[in-house]
Amino acid sequence: MTEIRDAFQNGKAFIPFITCGDPDLETTKRVVKAAAENGADLIELGIPFSDPTAEGPVIQEANLRALQGGVTTDKIFNMAEELRKEVTIPMVFMTYANVVYSYGAEEFALRAEKAGMNGIILPDVPYEEHEEFAPVFRRHNMALISMIAPTSHDRIRMIASRAEGFIYVVSSLGVTGVRTNITTDIGAMTALVREANPEIPCAIGFGIATPEQAEEMAKSADGVIVGSAIIKLLAKYGREAAPYIASYVRSMKEGAMRAEA
Repeated sequence: MTEIRDAFQNGKAFIPFITCGDPDLETTKRVVKAAAENGADLIELGIPFSDPTAEGPVIQEANLRALQGGVTTDKIFNMAEELRKEVTIPMVFMTYANVVYSYGAEEFALRAEKAGMNGIILPDVPYEEHEEFAPVFRRHNMALISMIAPTSHDRIRMIASRAEGFIYVVSSLGVTGVRTNITTDIGAMTALVREANPEIPCAIGFGIATPEQAEEMAKSADGVIVGSAIIKLLAKYGREAAPYIASYVRSMKEGAMRAEA
């Protein structure tokens, strides 16, 4: 059985985010397989939501395209189940609390487990409300992955001490999107996490787009997460995006791995 920790066994992990159903689910399947074959260590599958508050315009537009194309949570579960026959690396869902609530948390977790998913990220669920969801997912062998932002040291330690799967380190305050410079002291944040919970890997997301940024960020963490730059390739190439994303994933994994040297 694939586990989240497996993603961090091959040096610095590269984690792409892909919005399911943009532009359609067949393209999503091709892109996920291409990413897995070209160096991705874990894949985040975004379940579209009409009001994705943590996302910048690039991913917001991808959500809209997917929803207008008729994607549903049920169709995504079916697609994930099909992908699991071929894709062996860990996969997690990223979506919003309302999607889980409206589906029914128990039923959602059951379907996700059946599809072979390893975890879920809910960016609009604060740490204080974590336990409303975490026990349901634990029962179905899925980690509810915590996010930490540049905030108080005590809060980072508290979140890290109870984290599951991996810690999603938000590189800067605000929404997702490509940034030219990331000025947050990532090293200080990951040091606090390791002090509180030496076993939990840290992966950095929000704003990373180039192999050089991946290398720089991976010096302070166990992996890097990229969403907007991949979604831009999907927006540009549509159903023909898979080979372009394959090449991009390969370059980003190589960039992250240079941090090992």
